[in-house]
Amino acid sequence: MGRYLRSDALESFDRPRKRTRPRTKDRPDYSDLPLGRVITIDRGRYRCQTGEVMVTATKARLLGRKGVIVGDIVRLDGDISGEEGTLARIVAAEERTTVLRRTADDTDPFERPMVANADQIVIVTALADPPPRIGMIDRIMVAAFDAGIEPILCLTKADLASPDELVAAYRPLDVPIVVTEPGSDLAELHELLRDRVSVLVGHSGVGKSTLVNALIPGVNRSIGVVNDVTGRGRHTSTSAIALELPDGGWAIDTPGVRSFGLQHVTPESVLAAFGDLESLTAACPRGCQHGPQDPECALDAAVDEGRLAPERLASYRRMWMAGRLRDWEL
Repeated sequence: MGRYLRSDALESFDRPRKRTRPRTKDRPDYSDLPLGRVITIDRGRYRCQTGEVMVTATKARLLGRKGVIVGDIVRLDGDISGEEGTLARIVAAEERTTVLRRTADDTDPFERPMVANADQIVIVTALADPPPRIGMIDRIMVAAFDAGIEPILCLTKADLASPDELVAAYRPLDVPIVVTEPGSDLAELHELLRDRVSVLVGHSGVGKSTLVNALIPGVNRSIGVVNDVTGRGRHTSTSAIALELPDGGWAIDTPGVRSFGLQHVTPESVLAAFGDLESLTAACPRGCQHGPQDPECALDAAVDEGRLAPERLASYRRMWMAGRLRDWEL
């Protein structure tokens, strides 16, 4: 037989009482907690450097899935001694100065933040083995312009091929170009990286890890080889890692990339990186996109009148095209 509650028993049940303490809109103040730089991320564990100590930490849920990336400056709570077995917690991230982003392809609406707070990007490209891919160089450069990060072009393996063609192609952009080969003097690159936060990006097999090992003796980054059939390198770095440079500054080594989608980039952000061109476009007709298909673009008139070098305009329009290609496997 089923069991039933009597009416007088039902009266003994009471509805949950209202909170006796009013909710507060105040948020915790973490401003006095120590700061750390996120060095690398591995399976939910964040390695952070604070002072001379390396700390392992988890991340507070309120920061979200992509709320903390390599290069972020964060506030650390808990045990920051760095001793084995200890674990701190990241409770807040400082405002980022820059964020380098990419999308999986040009139709992907989801941005993938790669590195935070870098002020330089070193685009590492081999002159041979694997051969240079200008489309990829242009796309990474466009992403750098969009993020407000200064690009540097580093051409490796100059012992295998001449750098002259690529140097001529990128000289009109006023981008620093460094040419290296095994055993070469890296004094110029050391000077460019000194006291800066620089992220190294490029295809697998172009020599990023070799370059990092030369810049930071003893770091021993794994070095891969290039497949003889595909001409592509094997991924030796599986996650981004920030490494302190001996003369000051940081170099952030990233895994080799085979695609660089630019769905998040706008034409205005690319143009803004070319300050001398942006001022000339004031005379353009409404709706002009400043591309090669715009017959009344004021940039063409500036070239005709000798106020703009044709090589400079050609370089800008190559960047312009890079932001619109749909064949993103370059």
